[in-house]
Amino acid sequence: MLQILKSYFGYTRFRPLQEEIISCILEKRDTLVLMPTGGGKSICYQLPALMMEGTAVVVSPLISLMKDQVEALRANGIAARALNSSNNETENLNLRLECAQGRVKLLYVSPERLLAELGFLLRDIRISLFAIDEAHCISQWGHDFRPEYTQLKVLRQQFPQVPIVALTATADKITREDILRQLDMRNPQIFISSFDRPNLSLDVKRGYQQKDKIRAIVSFIRQHPGESGIIYCMSRSGTEKVAALLGEKGFSVGVYHAGLSNEQRERAQDDFINDRVQIVCATVAFGMGIDKSNVRWVIHYNLPKSIESFYQEIGRAGRDGLPGDTLLFYSFADIVMLSKFAAESKQQEINLEKLNRMQQYAESDICRRRILLNYFGGTMEHDCGNCDVCRNPPERFDGTVIVQKALSAIARADERVGTRTLIDILKGAVTAEVVEKGYDKLKTYGAGRDIPARDWQDYLLQMLNLGYFEVAYNESNHLKITEAGRNVLFGRARALLVVIRREDRAGKVAPRSRKKETAAPSVPVLTPAVFEDEDEQLFEKLRQLRRQLADQQAIPPYIVLSDKTLHALASRRPLTLDEFGEVGGIGEYKKKKYGKDFLEAIKAHMGR
Repeated sequence: MLQILKSYFGYTRFRPLQEEIISCILEKRDTLVLMPTGGGKSICYQLPALMMEGTAVVVSPLISLMKDQVEALRANGIAARALNSSNNETENLNLRLECAQGRVKLLYVSPERLLAELGFLLRDIRISLFAIDEAHCISQWGHDFRPEYTQLKVLRQQFPQVPIVALTATADKITREDILRQLDMRNPQIFISSFDRPNLSLDVKRGYQQKDKIRAIVSFIRQHPGESGIIYCMSRSGTEKVAALLGEKGFSVGVYHAGLSNEQRERAQDDFINDRVQIVCATVAFGMGIDKSNVRWVIHYNLPKSIESFYQEIGRAGRDGLPGDTLLFYSFADIVMLSKFAAESKQQEINLEKLNRMQQYAESDICRRRILLNYFGGTMEHDCGNCDVCRNPPERFDGTVIVQKALSAIARADERVGTRTLIDILKGAVTAEVVEKGYDKLKTYGAGRDIPARDWQDYLLQMLNLGYFEVAYNESNHLKITEAGRNVLFGRARALLVVIRREDRAGKVAPRSRKKETAAPSVPVLTPAVFEDEDEQLFEKLRQLRRQLADQQAIPPYIVLSDKTLHALASRRPLTLDEFGEVGGIGEYKKKKYGKDFLEAIKAHMGR
């Protein structure tokens, strides 16, 4: 396994859980993999595909995603192909022939094409495994539900001996359970990696008007000279307006939204991937599955519709593990518009609840990274120090007794109440539901009379964000106590809550003085990672060489070598082919293909 990892992918060690997942797949066991964007999900099925006999069939929702993955694999010397509507008949004929001859190790297909080929191509080839990428699309509880994914359970019926691997970066507990059921997975091994992306800074700005936003964005981008970034906007017109305003400031900006023609969208995506434009202003239609490793920042011009969407979109920054900055703007107008969209959707209740959680994230005084991790079922016992809340910490107090009262009431109601009923129990309210279900007989009935109802709402929100309980969307939004909550309830841990500041409750933004209006709002930015003894001039020369080599092959520069690998080369300055091959991200294929060119550039720079 390690030999193949180094030979094809250029790495000398696995990331957390990768080795265990690969071993599980090699044993032909069904496997569910949850790993954050940039966490190394793809290698989990690509490496066993190289070790197993036959062809791995990878189900992928977008042509752009397939194209990106196939280009990256072929750049590593791996026989990968994509079967989709962008191929012409000759390409498809050659592809079928290669598959029949067993010369393709990974075949990428859309779910629709997979179903169409069940009695044809898939019947005629030896399949090593099925990998279902973006597996959250199969669940009605997922943030990007796609009906065509729900038909994939036919794979278990028609290929009972072939292991199924489902992979996603964004799935809460309910979505995970639904994925297992929909794919009819047998005794699956479930691997949940940490959702923490410590290299990403998290900042939220509330109530900015358009001109303030643009000033802040311009200031932000100028602190990232020449670095790629994405600005997500809620509307098509928003993308064009922001792009035009930034274009006037001299920035290189592209636009991407569903209202453009296929040709226009492909050109915008291609320009961004190939570093011909620095910035793309886009709706959420952009970016899914694009493995551009050198995106250094992501800005949300408007509030996203859910935490899943937000997490997936910010995950497009810093995929190479180097620092990435994220900035979220939101206003009351965003809430109104998104509430309207959710109310008009087919899944009104779940979409409104997910929007509510997103709003709570944006307005919270709790460490933002802790909120994200808790949402996906992870835990973090300390604040991250790399979000706006941690950099300007609010006043806190020991709220253990308050938390214990609330959790005790949830437990005594058999975890079958929502927040409104819970507050009624704690306040000792006489409502029809409380009396009918006998909640007025509970020991905790009225235990929180001394705290105003609106304060209880605030404390419960803090408890939710701290991961002391979770909301079961599939059980009428009932509250369920977590392990972290039980630790507080039974006195094994303390709970620190934020002091409620009444002046913030109205949601008013303090008026800015005229002097401040002319200055760009300050936006904290992470200092970039420093490689020991790195030669910055050499890095720029290597970046130019990478661009030339990419243009010659008509592939994106980051597929030649990642930014992280270029930084390492500029730091270590190898002079022999063997030394070049020891740098992370350079496998045997790339060593032979690019070693001579990069070594010549390094030697020329050093005067050797």
